[in-house]
Amino acid sequence: MATRIADSADIDDDASIGDGSSVWHLAQVRSGARLGAGCIIGRGAYIGPGVHLGDHCKVQNYALVYEPAQLGDGVFIGPAVVLTNDTFPRAVNTDGSLKDAADWDAVGVTIGTGASIGARAVCVAPVTIGAWATVAAGAVVTRDVPDHALVVGVPARQIGWVGEAGKPLVQAPDGRFTCPVDGTTYEQHGDTIRKVEA
Repeated sequence: MATRIADSADIDDDASIGDGSSVWHLAQVRSGARLGAGCIIGRGAYIGPGVHLGDHCKVQNYALVYEPAQLGDGVFIGPAVVLTNDTFPRAVNTDGSLKDAADWDAVGVTIGTGASIGARAVCVAPVTIGAWATVAAGAVVTRDVPDHALVVGVPARQIGWVGEAGKPLVQAPDGRFTCPVDGTTYEQHGDTIRKVEA
């Protein structure tokens, strides 16, 4: 599939857009950003300087992915999601002068393979969202999320586990968890779960 970039998209010259990716109307991809193959960047989305997206990521309309965010393969970023980069934001220094790049250190959000961030969720950096985790729409994530965790609310709290198919896992009487979509079985180990290998 050919790479498609809308005429109204703003792509910096040294940004890297992977083969087969699409960047839609009014989206902005800043200097040094790297998009993997087959990514989709929705209308009005923002990809900050040096942000890295793996292959087959989807960043929906008007999402804001601020540097130095790092997204694994197959990550879904819902509409109007915000990945922040400043724990203690201020427009000015204590002397009243306008802050510039030298006056603060950006911190990022790291998102593992296959994870999904629901519409209008906010991930407050620095946090790590584990592989295949799901952050519910409107949640505010202020601490790390384990692999396969399902988190909801403000602040986000874990209410269950999800499989790679994205559906909540069902706990069996033996304590294991099963995916209702593909039948994959998982076992809990401390604060994480792992697939049971056949």
